[in-house]
Amino acid sequence: MSNSTKVEAVCALVVRSPFDAEILPAWEKQGHSVDIKWNPTTVIMDNLRAGERSDVAVVTVSAMDELIAAGIVEAETRVELVESRIGLAVKAGEAHPDIRDKEAFIATLLNARSVAYSLGGASGIYFKTLIEKLGIAEEINAKATTIPEGFTAEKLVTGEASLAIQQISELMVVPGIEIIGALPDAVQKATSFSAARFKEAKNPQLAQQFLQHLQSPEAAKAYKEQGLEPLY
Repeated sequence: MSNSTKVEAVCALVVRSPFDAEILPAWEKQGHSVDIKWNPTTVIMDNLRAGERSDVAVVTVSAMDELIAAGIVEAETRVELVESRIGLAVKAGEAHPDIRDKEAFIATLLNARSVAYSLGGASGIYFKTLIEKLGIAEEINAKATTIPEGFTAEKLVTGEASLAIQQISELMVVPGIEIIGALPDAVQKATSFSAARFKEAKNPQLAQQFLQHLQSPEAAKAYKEQGLEPLY
């Protein structure tokens, strides 16, 4: 396939499940190819600050604000994609603990053998501050299974953790697990994600087409099916 039909992107892990399930196969059916570097937004931003460039970026809203302010992406190409909520998961077949409210959620965390969370992802960064705020950081971290980046639910499958916390769409990527549900509203943090074209995009026209593809009705359906709320 010639390079003229290929788009490159740096994308937050949050959209991986809908991209893999529907959005990228539909793009390829149109005769295009795509090369995506998947990372938490924090890692993407470090790479971009160090000079890495691509055609399209999918990052958190606040990170996109920074990219626009720095003149790295084109403001007029910005599109709002999805809102993501954080959830909890257990290994398939295991009992679903109670997380109906803040108190039940705290008790479930304290009773867990080990909670897996990501140090590099938005959900993990939030969780770290949340347990400090709730006054249970010492107890949770003493038995936590932390990963630098990637999918926390993999630690359920290996048996290293009994609970995994992450964006619901990221939990859904891992087979062999069950999602208990979203965190209670009192401790929930919804994160919104935007996409835009780089100023130095090698193929600006195709990059623009890809952005439109990310906002199609079919993409909206895929986002919903994978635990995300479309923002368009």
